Amino acid sequence: MAAEITNDSVRQGFRVGLSARLLVLTMLFVMIAEVLIYVPSVSRFRKVFLEDQVAKAHLAMMAAQAQPGQELAHALSMDLLFHAGAYAIVLETADRRMMMLSRDMPPAVDVTFDLRNRAAMAWIPEAFSTLRQRDNRVMRVIATSPQDPAATLEVILDEEPLRESMLAFSWRILTLSIIISVITAGLVYLSLQWLLVRPIRRMCDSILRFRQHPEDETATLPPTRRSDELGVAQRELARMQTELRAALRQKTHLAALGSAVAKIHHDLRNTLATAVLASDYLASIDDPAVKRIAPKLYHAIDRAVAMCSRTLDYVRDTPRPLEPSVFPLAGLITEVEEFVGSPEPPPAGTPANGAGGPKLRRVCGSGLATEIYGDRDQLFRVFANLALNAAQAGADTIRVEAVDQRDQVTIDVADNGPGIPETVRDSIFGPRTNSGRPDGTGLGLTIAREIVLAHGGDIAVASTGPEGTRFRITLPGGRRPSRRTAA
Repeated sequence: MAAEITNDSVRQGFRVGLSARLLVLTMLFVMIAEVLIYVPSVSRFRKVFLEDQVAKAHLAMMAAQAQPGQELAHALSMDLLFHAGAYAIVLETADRRMMMLSRDMPPAVDVTFDLRNRAAMAWIPEAFSTLRQRDNRVMRVIATSPQDPAATLEVILDEEPLRESMLAFSWRILTLSIIISVITAGLVYLSLQWLLVRPIRRMCDSILRFRQHPEDETATLPPTRRSDELGVAQRELARMQTELRAALRQKTHLAALGSAVAKIHHDLRNTLATAVLASDYLASIDDPAVKRIAPKLYHAIDRAVAMCSRTLDYVRDTPRPLEPSVFPLAGLITEVEEFVGSPEPPPAGTPANGAGGPKLRRVCGSGLATEIYGDRDQLFRVFANLALNAAQAGADTIRVEAVDQRDQVTIDVADNGPGIPETVRDSIFGPRTNSGRPDGTGLGLTIAREIVLAHGGDIAVASTGPEGTRFRITLPGGRRPSRRTAA
């Protein structure tokens, strides 16, 4: 058995699920953005660091040139090189190459970096190459002299200070990124909690409360003024809950009515059977007045029996199973035509038609000649109900047109009556308290629709107006529908 879902579990799920995911995703996206910013930033930091070292070396060289014709003291030379962070400084012009400053024995150069005319994208792999180094390397940095663009300045220095500075810069960027991501994620989290998560949680709570107690009107969402998608969803959910609650209430009433009808049906049939016996006895009396009244009494009793049977068929819990067979549509239409125009009382369980009803006109065509697979008696009730409803509405002509489309058969039943009133068009196939006939139950079209649906088809009002009404019935063709049940 599946675990029961409660309001607390839903709240907990939002707390550790949606909300937490939003928080983590926001932090992740901010960190990704910071990484995309860090990559060019660290490469530019390396470039600026090397340019600063070249500038320091240039200043040291100028200090050395400030004493022309004099040998530079060894201690001063070492101090200048120390402040420049270099082993040696070389100036190369068009006609000569001079060692401006140098320690006693400069180390061997491991790698050379030329800062002149270097592409921006080339700095990125070199920056990460520096970060990956575990041992110190001696670099030769070549750059244009700040004093003379035609001259070249070469600086020999260690790579370790550059790497340490880059690592310190990376840690500062990482710390700043974490702070920014936490602050941004917190703000986004609070905003989404207020604008998105809380409304969704209220909707989930309302849905769960409605599922547990559909009759509880306090479970309906309160009205909201939001005009966004969540506001529309909340209003539609509240409207759907109200409509479903009304439908469930009506269904409960109908179920109670069905139980009551089922209980009294047996006693009522016995009472009506006694009335039938009395009417048969009256029919044997040789009295003109009695003979004139007896048929009307017989018809009234039979209509009452038929109405009880139809009502019981509709409200009973177990629908009657279909008994399908293959039969020609033309023969069924002929029987309905004869039944509609027959002045004789119909058998019990079938809606009665008075004398003078409309004659059913058959339309010749390939559709009427086709064979239908279905319950013949049930489909007879469908066409008989349509014909009798048309007669009661004032129609005197009914046309039946059928089209065989191989995968389905489309049957149009059209009359020349005044049309369906606009007030009942939306509920024409639902049970109604006013059927329009003194002996009707308001269930004719409802039962007809359930029969057609049980056959795997559909029935709808194709058109209606002052010129008449056209019902369109579609039934499966070219295949045998599964065995279903009908009212």
